[in-house]
Amino acid sequence: MTTAFYTHADCKLHEMGSWHPESPERLQAIEDQLISSRINSLIEHREAPAAREHDLATVHSHAAIARIRDNCPSATDEEPYFPLDGDTLLNANTWRASLRAAGAALAATDAVIAGEINNAFCSIRPPGHHATPDDSMGFCMFNNVAIAARHALEVHGLQRVAVIDFDVHHGNGTVAAFCADPRVLMVSFYQHPFYPYNSPECISASMVNVPVPAHTFGDAVRQLVTDQWLPALHQHQPEMIFISAGFDAHRDDEMGQMGLVEADYSWITRQVMEVARQYSQGRIVSCLEGGYNLSALGRSVVAHIKVLAELE
Repeated sequence: MTTAFYTHADCKLHEMGSWHPESPERLQAIEDQLISSRINSLIEHREAPAAREHDLATVHSHAAIARIRDNCPSATDEEPYFPLDGDTLLNANTWRASLRAAGAALAATDAVIAGEINNAFCSIRPPGHHATPDDSMGFCMFNNVAIAARHALEVHGLQRVAVIDFDVHHGNGTVAAFCADPRVLMVSFYQHPFYPYNSPECISASMVNVPVPAHTFGDAVRQLVTDQWLPALHQHQPEMIFISAGFDAHRDDEMGQMGLVEADYSWITRQVMEVARQYSQGRIVSCLEGGYNLSALGRSVVAHIKVLAELE
């Protein structure tokens, strides 16, 4: 398997204050773990290009795009941050970082569909799955996975894709983007009640989003994947799979209160790989979402990538 690792230095320049858990150190922790695990040289490293505004506009309103583009402080401003909400802030580099994050997902999609690589992991920030078509929230600016999935459908002409979200938080932005589009199956689990404190607002055969209580562990997650995700994925037969890869359901991550470990992320990835082999020519693009305990994040991403690259 050829697995590509997309990232860009601009993604480390976006920051929201030293107190903020969604920090540039997250990407460094992943890179450090790739080296220490000795798989860094076994995957193909690619630099993320910048997305264009019209790419963002396939999912987001012009007002939502302008809100990010036009409100980033300059490097000389007295106030270094512009708050979108209490925990989502812009700095002087947020626009550039956001374009690179979406651009990584788009470039990975193009490369996978072209057959240049088998699959890809995008080590990017800001994350994306809370960003709705009209609003940025929950540390997210633009919905990187939704933009890439829409690109696969509209530019490459795929008929069916799937989005798999294993972040501890509900991917409300992805639901909002695709609720009315039967070409997109979304499957997820998420801690509930928890941020963003909304019930599944779209109930349909193409939205299999499973709320679980705090202190849910890996055995229960594996059961719901087997009982609810996999039947939906086999029925949908996606031609490509996108993963919103959040690792904050890890037992060491204090952002949530779930109990997954690296072996659970490996197991989930193996199930996704098998579905991709059956229906998607193995085509998978995975994009980083949450994960805030730096050690657990790095270890979990390595476990995920080892399966993608068949390096277990």
